[in-house]
Amino acid sequence: MRILVVEDEPTLQAQLVRALEAANHTVETASDGAAAQYLGEVEDFDAAILDLGLPVVDGLTVLRAWRAAGRSMPVMILTARGAWHEKVAGMDAGADDYLAKPFHMEELLARLRALLRRLGSQSSAEWQCGPIRLDTRQARVLVDGQALVVTSHEFKILSLLMQRVGEVFSRTELSEHIYPQDSDRDSNTIEVFIGRLRKKLPPGSIETVRGLGYRLVDPHTRS
Repeated sequence: MRILVVEDEPTLQAQLVRALEAANHTVETASDGAAAQYLGEVEDFDAAILDLGLPVVDGLTVLRAWRAAGRSMPVMILTARGAWHEKVAGMDAGADDYLAKPFHMEELLARLRALLRRLGSQSSAEWQCGPIRLDTRQARVLVDGQALVVTSHEFKILSLLMQRVGEVFSRTELSEHIYPQDSDRDSNTIEVFIGRLRKKLPPGSIETVRGLGYRLVDPHTRS
């Protein structure tokens, strides 16, 4: 998934990026509210982790601006421990969850998984589509109980397809979810990753919708 991390403290920002990338997320960062507001309004993210105590523009203002602009991605706010008024204000402004500092990284990752599950058809940490099972906690893919060896990019593509089974994703959308903003995004490489996944998954699992993109289906229920 593509996550926006908005945190001005360099050490914590770096820790968040490492933990999220280790969980196979693609991460973009912002260190002040103005940059965060811009990124959140012009780029598509699956979720955002937003510190409220930001320079230039505070986090609550950023969150209100996102919601006013129609940006609906789940947002987890980070607040100082005991700042109950910030938590209330954040939830009223449109936050989906909050976490008080200091926090355990495993708790943040678990809460993020819960937020991401609300986006699609999956209701647990293990996502299922016919014989295919994806464990979001351990970043594993299994087919009929047998573990598959997949690359990081393959896992990111499959997790997006599995999160919203049956939904069509263009090559550009898939590319945006696996490559950071400042990298050289080449949507043509998506065909390569899709080809590799097709060789590893049951035949017919990934359909090509001509002119639109790709979608994941349960091969056992295809007509």
